[in-house]
This record gives sequence, C-alpha cells and structure tokens, in this order.
Amino acid sequence: MQNKKILVVGGGPAGMMAAIAAADGSSEVHLYEKNEKLGKKLFITGKGRCNVTNNSDNENIQANIVSNPKFMYSALATCSSGDVIEFFEKEGLSLKTERGERVFPVSDKSSDVIKTLEKALKNREVKVHLKKEVKKLMVEESKCIGIVLSSKEKVFADKVVVATGGISYPTTGSTGDGHKWAQEENLRVTALTAGLVPIETQEEWVKELQGLSLRNVKVQIYCQKKCLYKEFGEMLFTHFGVSGPLIISASSKIGKELLKEPLKMEIDLKPALSEETLDNRILREFETGKNKDFKNIVGSLLPAKMIPIILKKGPIAGDKKVHEITKEERLAFVYYLKHFTIHLLKLRKINEAIITKGGVSVKEINPKTMEAKKIANLYFAGEVLDVDALTGGYNLQIAWATGYLAGKSSKEKGE
Repeated sequence: MQNKKILVVGGGPAGMMAAIAAADGSSEVHLYEKNEKLGKKLFITGKGRCNVTNNSDNENIQANIVSNPKFMYSALATCSSGDVIEFFEKEGLSLKTERGERVFPVSDKSSDVIKTLEKALKNREVKVHLKKEVKKLMVEESKCIGIVLSSKEKVFADKVVVATGGISYPTTGSTGDGHKWAQEENLRVTALTAGLVPIETQEEWVKELQGLSLRNVKVQIYCQKKCLYKEFGEMLFTHFGVSGPLIISASSKIGKELLKEPLKMEIDLKPALSEETLDNRILREFETGKNKDFKNIVGSLLPAKMIPIILKKGPIAGDKKVHEITKEERLAFVYYLKHFTIHLLKLRKINEAIITKGGVSVKEINPKTMEAKKIANLYFAGEVLDVDALTGGYNLQIAWATGYLAGKSSKEKGE
C-alpha cells in the first residue's frame, strides 16, 4: 500500500477519532483545528463530565437516533459502543456505567477524555496543527486534492476528512464551516435547527417555579389529540419555560411540529399512583385535617414551590375548608395533579442547543465509507452530518462511529 497523506479538519470527537483511525505505518495524518486546543466542545459535554457513549447494543442506539438512524448501520457495525469503551480503556481511561447505561470517565472529568485522545494521537504520530483555520477545500475534476488555510497556504493531500461540527455552541468553534464547503461543492445541506434545547412556554407563571426540578414525573406532549412524545424522568422549570433531560430529549422529537403551532404538555406529578390510589391518599389527608384550610393540607403532596401555583390555577381554592370540599372537586384535583398542563411555544435559539439538527444530507454520503458520492477522496464525519440523537451518550457515539469509519476508509480505499 502506498503512503497516503490524509488531512482531518476539526479537532472535536469525530475529527480526533478519524485521525486516530487513519494513522498507521502507511499513512501520514495531519489534524487541523482552528482553536488553540482540541476538544473544546467535548470539554463541556455532560456538564463537564462527558457522557462518552451508551453501553447498549446497536439496535438500542439506532432506536435513540432521531434523524436518519438507518444511515448509521455500517458505522455502528464498524465501531459500536463496546468498541468505543474498549478503545478508551485500552488507552488507559477508566470508565463507569451509570443509570440509563450512560458511560462516563470514573474521574467525572471530560478533560481526561480529551487527554486520552491527545495521547492516542501522539502515540500514532498524528501531526496536530492548532490555530490553523481552514478556509476552503480544493476540488478538481470531482476529486478533493487538499485544503486552503486562512493564510492562503495550500495543503495538498490524498484524502480529506471534514469533521467541523454543527452550529450550536459557536464559541467552541462550531460555526458551520463544513456545511458551507459542502454547499460550495454542490452537496445538499438540510436545514440547520436547534436540537436538544430548552423550550419556552406560553404560561408566564412558570417564572415563579424557576429552579424547581421535578424528578420521577411522566411527561406527555400532544399536537391536538395526537401524542408526539411520552417519557418518564426529570425536568426543570426556568425563567422562560422548561428544560431538563425530559424536555431536552422532547425538543428533538417535537421541534418541527412546534414550528407550526403551540403544543400541549401534560405532566403527571404522581406517576407511581393511579388516580384511584391518589384519591385514597388525598382522602386520608382530608380525614386527618377536615377542619383545616385546603392550603394547609396540600403541602404534604407537592414541592413547596408549586403550592402557590396549584392553589391559584387548580380547581380548589386555598382558603376552602377541607370538610366543605365536594367529591367532584376532589376528583378534579386528582385529575389536575395527573394532567398538570403547560403549553409549549417555541424552542430556544440554536446557540443554547446541545446539538445541531440537520447538516450534510446523508443522501450525499456513502454510508459504508463516509465518502461523498459526488467527490472522490472527501469524507464527512460527526455533527456536520444530518444525523442526531437523544441524550444519553448517543450523539457522541455517532461522532466516534462516523469518525472511525471515515478515518479507516480514508487509509484503506485505493485511488
């Protein structure tokens, strides 16, 4: 095999993995990153802990990919979450699996993930070029022959891998460069929108609940009578609306519908209890405090911060004596707790999003190699592609898998 010069543009997870996969005795690999260090966005993932992957099989991972899961079949077959775990552990990083099969470094430090990748690059003699901004691709006769730097220097190569990320978190360098280059070469780029992002609500009273986290609740989101999303977990109220794991995941499922009209979200505040069981519990509370005001009873059922809203918006007035509450009112209150309703208005802006939805169309890419179908020797990997997933380590698994396949393909494919 002849010695190949391979250029990887972008020093995020997909780019670093592509460079690692491409580097061997017969390849000269160069990694270009416009920032002063590698893995700038990776550093802040998982609230600084870095949810490396999800320790589950490929079927489950594909089930959690929202956009174009079938496209990922070959990439995941080549680089599964098990392969990712094995790679990091062989490179000396201790990992642990937490709730929901989420995988984290034992140290809980994303910086340790980056250090491990940097060491792997160094051990494989990848030449890393920091503060080197790529301005454009060099393409001649439907073949990529290199890159042009912002200094106007031309760097010729046999293969080029583009792993420049999306447009969320622009301060980390994700400014849509790869999408622009793809469009310049007549490759289709699908609409770029916010993915995994908080949601604004119609109700302004949510401000009164700012900072309140609800654990172990069930959320259902409806477009008229059709249920678009149903999940159990944790959510958070903010000054503008709602956030937290349940809402962040929901945003990727309901974003398109939310562009058309507001959606209704029902929160089951007591999902472990049926309406009958909850009613019986409330009856017991009423029996022990029948001469009290309702407002003095309800505090045992809900977080303190919710009480003023429940009394203001719910079916029973706070100053009503418990013994005066009718069965109909009590059952209406039970229903209210099981269907606490908020109306979702719109997604927050993309600069608040964890990921970008949309990107280089998968129809333009060979899923078995990550090479552009129209342009030889040009590969795309990671968030620059129109592939995205829910939270839980799935998006990083997409980055590792597509990066690995692009790097591996770039060194193996003949001219």
